[in-house]
Amino acid sequence: MAQLDSASPSEGEGCPFEPGREQIFPSTPEGDELGMRAAMVLAERAQATGDVPIGAVLAVDGRRFDAWNEKEARPDPTAHAEMIAIAAAARALGRWRIGGILYVTKEPCAMCAGAIAAARIERVVFGCHDPKGGAAGSVVDILGSDVVNHRVAVTGGVLADETAEQLRAFFVAKRRLERWSSG
Repeated sequence: MAQLDSASPSEGEGCPFEPGREQIFPSTPEGDELGMRAAMVLAERAQATGDVPIGAVLAVDGRRFDAWNEKEARPDPTAHAEMIAIAAAARALGRWRIGGILYVTKEPCAMCAGAIAAARIERVVFGCHDPKGGAAGSVVDILGSDVVNHRVAVTGGVLADETAEQLRAFFVAKRRLERWSSG
């Protein structure tokens, strides 16, 4: 039993009897949708402050770490929702091997995919694909690459139409505002 108590999240395999490993969202299609809807609410917070509406929820050890894009608000080019959630979890949990499941409204970029692998996130669930910069299979596949030391299970396309529409609506409104203010 002492070994289970000292096991890192990647070693513990989430045994149902292991304290602190409770699931916030069940690992089912319904649970994935619940996690994605929670991330979409967070994306609205990003939009309200002028940032691209991307939200992330990191569920680990029965805890939830919420984040949204804050590149404009901070200003910081690394202030992606995924990076903020991972950093918050590392601080709160006191470790860099985070584990858990990350729900994010858009496919992670290369920077975020690298951080996800480094943090030993067990699974990523994302909404819409990113055909210009996605690093979970659309442009490159960092999370599934044989050269990366940690493989991450990936489920893409959860509520893809809704998450894509959230982004589309933001950029349509932004272009409209830019045209109005320049003309």
